Amino acid sequence: MFSPTYLLSSSTLYVLLFLLSCFYGGFSSAPTKIGKGYRLISAEETPEGGFLCHLQVKQKNNIYDPDIPLLQLYVKHETGDRLRVHITDAEKQRWEVPYNLLPREQPPALKQTIGRSRKNPLTVSELAGSELIFSFIADPFSFAVKRKSNGQTLFNSSSGGSDSFGEMVFKDQYLEISTQLPKDASLYGLGENTQPHGIKLYPNDPYTLYTTDVSAINLNTDLYGSHPVYMDLRNVGGQPFAHAVLLLNSNGMDVFYRGNSLTYKIIGGVFDFYFFSGPTPLGVVDQYTSFIGRPAPMPYWSLGFHQCRWGYHNLSVVEDVVESYKKAQIPLDVIWNDDDHMDGHKDFTLNPVNYPRPKLLAFLDKIHSRGMKYIVIIDPGIGVNSSYGVYQRGIANDVFIKYDGEPYLAQVWPGAVNFPDFLNPKTVAWWGDEIRRFHELVPVDGLWIDMNEASNFCSGKCTIPKGKQCPSGTGPGWICCLDCKNITKTRWDDPPYKINASGLQVPIGFKTIATSAVHYNGVLEYDAHSLYGFSQAIATHKALQGLEGKRPFILSRSTYVGSGKYAAHWTGDNKGTWEDLKYSITAVLNFGMFGVPMVGADICGFYPAPTEELCNRWIEVGAFYPFSRDHANYYSPRQELYQWKTVTKSAQNALGMRYKLLPYLYTLNYLAHTSGAPIARPLFFSFPAYKECYGLSTQFLLGSSLMVSPVLEKGKTSVKALFPPGSWYSLFDMTQTIVSKGQYFTLDAPLHVVNVHLYQNTILPMQQGGMISKEARMTPFTLIVTFPAGAREAQAKGNLYLDNDELPEMKLGNGYSTHVDLYATLKQGSVKIWSEVQEGKFALDKGWKIEKITVLGLSGSVDTSGLEINGSPVATGASIIELTSVEQMHLQDVEDGVGKKKSLIVSLSGLNLYVGKKFDMSMKMGVQG
Repeated sequence: MFSPTYLLSSSTLYVLLFLLSCFYGGFSSAPTKIGKGYRLISAEETPEGGFLCHLQVKQKNNIYDPDIPLLQLYVKHETGDRLRVHITDAEKQRWEVPYNLLPREQPPALKQTIGRSRKNPLTVSELAGSELIFSFIADPFSFAVKRKSNGQTLFNSSSGGSDSFGEMVFKDQYLEISTQLPKDASLYGLGENTQPHGIKLYPNDPYTLYTTDVSAINLNTDLYGSHPVYMDLRNVGGQPFAHAVLLLNSNGMDVFYRGNSLTYKIIGGVFDFYFFSGPTPLGVVDQYTSFIGRPAPMPYWSLGFHQCRWGYHNLSVVEDVVESYKKAQIPLDVIWNDDDHMDGHKDFTLNPVNYPRPKLLAFLDKIHSRGMKYIVIIDPGIGVNSSYGVYQRGIANDVFIKYDGEPYLAQVWPGAVNFPDFLNPKTVAWWGDEIRRFHELVPVDGLWIDMNEASNFCSGKCTIPKGKQCPSGTGPGWICCLDCKNITKTRWDDPPYKINASGLQVPIGFKTIATSAVHYNGVLEYDAHSLYGFSQAIATHKALQGLEGKRPFILSRSTYVGSGKYAAHWTGDNKGTWEDLKYSITAVLNFGMFGVPMVGADICGFYPAPTEELCNRWIEVGAFYPFSRDHANYYSPRQELYQWKTVTKSAQNALGMRYKLLPYLYTLNYLAHTSGAPIARPLFFSFPAYKECYGLSTQFLLGSSLMVSPVLEKGKTSVKALFPPGSWYSLFDMTQTIVSKGQYFTLDAPLHVVNVHLYQNTILPMQQGGMISKEARMTPFTLIVTFPAGAREAQAKGNLYLDNDELPEMKLGNGYSTHVDLYATLKQGSVKIWSEVQEGKFALDKGWKIEKITVLGLSGSVDTSGLEINGSPVATGASIIELTSVEQMHLQDVEDGVGKKKSLIVSLSGLNLYVGKKFDMSMKMGVQG
C-alpha cells in the first residue's frame, strides 16, 4: 500500500533537488568547514590488543550547537578482516544501535578520569592486523585505514588542507567526518534510494538515509530503508581490490559523495565504523554478513511465483485469480491479500462479509492440498477502538510508543492508531501472542509487514476529533482527519542541522512518528526511528518461528543493517514505466550487497498502468528476481499475467525457466545463508578485474555464472549486451554460443524472448519445472556442464543443496539435508563428471535422480569409444542410455566475419543416478587434438 501525499513525479522531484542543491550547503562545491577538529591527548593499548585514546576539541564553536569537549576513541581488529573504529563522548553515554538488536562486541566502558598517564602508553601511531592497518595523526586528529598487502589507503579522514571537507566535528546533534577517495574508485551502496544513474554512486547526487514512506518513483530520495554501508571497488594495474565501510548509526544522515571525497553529516549517535577488507566483492559481503547476521533461510515455495493486488475485494476474486493462473498454465505458488481481507483495515481481523472465515478456511484447505501458500499484510498501526481486542490487549500490556506519557496518536488505514514499541520486551511478547491468535483464526503461511518506516498520514501531536467521523468512509483514506498541531518545541523535533529528508528538507517528524516521542527505557524516536521496521521484523520472526517450529517467511518494506537475517524485501511503490523497470535492477542488486538477497520489485509496476508490451518485458526480468511477485495498486487496472495473451506467453516462457532453475535458486539461497553471497549479483562480482562491467546496471547475474540480459526499452526487439571474456551458452537454446573477448553483442529479443546465458566452467543443476514448486521439486534432474568452447583441457564445477524446507535452520547435520559438490574435467579427449555427497540419506529417501547430463563446448566428433558409469562400461546402443550430439552455432562468426567455429552439445539421457549417492562417469570421445 502507499501514501499518495508523498507522491511527486520523478521529474518534478529531480528539478526540486537541483534547485535545492544551489543553496543547500551540503551540495555546494565549497562546503562550509566547521571548527578546527580535535587533538589526541592520551592513548594506551588495551589488554586485548586495541587502542583506547582520548581526544580534546581544539577550538569550540556553536555552529549546530556546542562541541562535545572530550571524546573516547576505541580501535580494535575484531577479526583478521574486520577493523572497528568507535568514537563517542568520553564522559556521557550516547545513543547507539541497541546491542540486543544487532549483537556485537561492547567497547570499553567510559573512563571516570581522563589524563595523560596510562598503564600502557602508546609508543606507535599505528595498529596492524592481518589485513588492515589503522594509523592516526595526533593534531588535528585524523585516522587512516590501509590495506596491508599493498599499502593502499582505504579511508583517510585527514582534510590535509583540502577544499572538499574539514576536520572531524562531534556535537550532540551534529557529527561530521569525511574521507579522501581516489577518483577512479567505484562506490556502491548507501541506500535505500532509487538511483537514476545506475548501480555506481554518482558524484554530487544526494544520499540521505532516514526511513521514510516516500514512493520509490522519487529519485535520489531517502526511501524505506537505511543502509549506511558502501562497497569500494578499485582496479590497480589490472588487479581488483574491494572493501566495505559501514557506519553503524541509526540517526538521520546526509552522505555527500563528490568523486574525490565522501562526507557524513549525522544528527546524532556515535561514529561506529567497521572496515571489511575483502579483497573480492564476494569476500566483502561474506565478511559484512558475518558481522550483521547471515541472510535468513527461505522456504522452497517462496522462490516460486507470487501474485498480489490491493483491491481483491472478496474471496471469490482471489479464488478466480488462482484458477485463472491454473487455466492459463502460468506457474503460481503463493496468493496474497493486501488489507482487503481485514475488517475495517484492522490488523489480525477478517472481514466477515467479504472474507467469511468458513469459506476462507475451505479455500486454504484447497490450495494447501496443492502445495500453494497464502500470505497477508500487517501494518504496525493498531486501530484505536475500545471494542477491538488487539488494541485492548495492547493497552493492557502498555506496549505503545508514548508522547507526554500517553500512547502516541497517529493515523493510518484504520483511522486513529497507536504504534507498538518493538524495543519493549513486553511488546515483543504481545505481538507474538497476537500473531498466534491470528494464525489460529487463519493459518497463513507468512506475513507481509508494510508501512513500517513508520508511515503516518498525519504529522505532529494529534487528537481524535469530536463530532465527526475520522476517516469519513468516503474519499481517499490517506487524508489526515485527526486534529493535529506541529511540534517544534524540542530540539528533537527541530534539530539544528536539517537533513535532506524526503529530498525536500521536510521536518524529520513529517508524516511519521513525532521524533520527540518516547520508546521503552526513555529511548527517543529521534534516535530509534530508522530501526522501527528492523525491530518489527525481529519480533515477527520470533513469533512465526514459535508457532509451529517452521521456517518463517516475512516480507518487510522498511529495513536496516541486519534486516536480511529475518526478512525478505520488495522495493516498494514503483510505477509501470520503462524507467522503473530499469531502476528495479539496481535496487535488487543493491539489496544483495546490503545482506538482503531475497528481494524483488513489483512486477509490471504498482502504480497504474503498465502497457501490454511493458508487462511482457517486466515478467521477463521479474521471473529472475530472487523474489518474484506481481503486485498492483487499488486504482490500477487488473494486471495479473493472464490478462493479456502475449504476457501469458512471455510468463510461460520466463517463469517456466525459473521453475526449472528452482534447485539452483534454492542452492543460492543456501549459499546466501552460509556466506552472504547475493542471489542476484552485479557482473563485477564474478568479473572484478573487468572494469567495463563496474557500472553495468542493465544486466545481472544469478549466482556466479547465469547472466540475464533483458530488453528494457519500448519497441525494441534486440538487446545490446556486454559479455565478459569467455564462452557463454544460451539457456533457452543451448546451440547458441558466444565466445567473447570482452565485448558487446547484439542479441535477438522478440517480444517473448529474454536472453539468459550460462558461463563456462559451470555445472548447473536443473529440474523439469511445473506449475507449482511442490511438483517441480520432485521431477528428475538434469546437469548442464559448460566447458570453454573448443577447449582441449578444462574444468567445471557446481553444487546442489537440498533439505526439508520447513525446518527453521538451513544446515547440514540434522538428518534432513543433503549437499552435493559436482565436478567435471576435460582432458586428453576424455570427459569425466563426478559428485561428492555429504549426508546423502535425505536425498536418497526422497528418491531424487539425475536423468540427463548435457555437456556444452566440446570440439571434434562424437564417435564414442567408451562410456563408463561408476567404473562399469556402458554400451549406449544396448541400454536405455541414449547419447546424442548437436552442433553449436557461434554468434561471433556472423559479427566478426571469421571462419566458422565448431563446438558440440553432447547429451546423455536415460541415466538413473541417485542424487544422494556419489557417482563418477567418463566418456572417451573423438575430440580433435
